[in-house]
Amino acid sequence: MRNKIKILRKELGLRQEDIANQVGVTRQTIIAVENNKYNPTLELAMKLARLLNTPVEAIFQLDES
Repeated sequence: MRNKIKILRKELGLRQEDIANQVGVTRQTIIAVENNKYNPTLELAMKLARLLNTPVEAIFQLDES
């Protein structure tokens, strides 16, 4: 699964640490999600979508395989 978290985060002028603190995870988790190394839980995906003011479907896309 690919995502646009890094792009959206930068557009809002937020740091990885800012996002992590606001959604209740570590900065390392945000790094892993941004680098497509970790698929977030539904709860985390919803929190990220709310924080980034973007629908979940617009943030996360399934890889075509």
